Amino acid sequence: MKFSFSLGLVPLLMLSLHAGSAVAQDASYPNKPITVLVGYPPGGSTDLTGRAVADQLAKKLGVPVVVENVGGAGGAIAAMRATRAPADGYTLFVGANNEIAINRLITPATVKYSYQDFTPIGLVASQPMVLVASPSTGIKDTNEFLTTVQGKPGRFSYGSSGIGTALHLAGEMVKEQGGLFLTHIPYRGVGPLTTDLLGGTLEYGVFVLSSGLPLIRSGKVVALGVTEKTRSPAAPDIPALAEIPKLKNMDISVWFALMAPPKLPTPVLTRLRAALNEILQTPEFRKTLEAAGSTIAPLDVDMPRFLADETAKYQKVVDFAKIKE
Repeated sequence: MKFSFSLGLVPLLMLSLHAGSAVAQDASYPNKPITVLVGYPPGGSTDLTGRAVADQLAKKLGVPVVVENVGGAGGAIAAMRATRAPADGYTLFVGANNEIAINRLITPATVKYSYQDFTPIGLVASQPMVLVASPSTGIKDTNEFLTTVQGKPGRFSYGSSGIGTALHLAGEMVKEQGGLFLTHIPYRGVGPLTTDLLGGTLEYGVFVLSSGLPLIRSGKVVALGVTEKTRSPAAPDIPALAEIPKLKNMDISVWFALMAPPKLPTPVLTRLRAALNEILQTPEFRKTLEAAGSTIAPLDVDMPRFLADETAKYQKVVDFAKIKE
């Protein structure tokens, strides 16, 4: 009996030692380099955001923070890798709504994770998209756009950087709310989209604001309105589409969030959230992102609710447009 009792204590003792070790590791976090995954090649808005976050995290946490670009599948490869990484706080993910929420709605057969498979640390920033017209159309504002397109259903097209992107969804939201019949033309990036707009072979397009502003400022395209509910501080002279009564519910943006693998220990999550809140208030960080056309997120956004609300919004647009790849 004594021998059996001793054997029964062994697993309990091992569990206790393991729990004590885990608590100690959590308390000492971080004590080695952190990797931040980004789902796109260097140079884009998600990469810029990820690098700005990584730079400031290194300063706040006192350990090296390295960005690893893992491109492919519209950011889904990096996102999936993040959901499967050890939940120790040493692998993080900076992603946009495309790879966190939208991809799953468009390609459920291949994207095997959802936003619920992350531990959300916090929202970083957002950036509106902007609906533009080719100068060849002669369109100067949103009212003219609505009147013209409604007058000739199916005659006009708009372009985006690809099927199922936030830009595509923004265009479909305009169609839904405006009661418009516009044909969507998917492009492989903003380069060919820009070429066709400037050449007059495409009437309308949707850009991320930071990509569209140089074209707008130079007069190469005409800005009709930004897609967020209110005007952007980066371009206060461009109206919000929602200022038009028919489009009053337009509110969609490209947003960026810092995420971690599921089941992140509470002490590690608390440490990372505190660091992110400090970062969002850092002048250097704010200047970097605002110069790129982004608006810094409010502190302590209720991320589970935010992600659920955003995904429901995207699902409605996907269902309306019957978007599938």
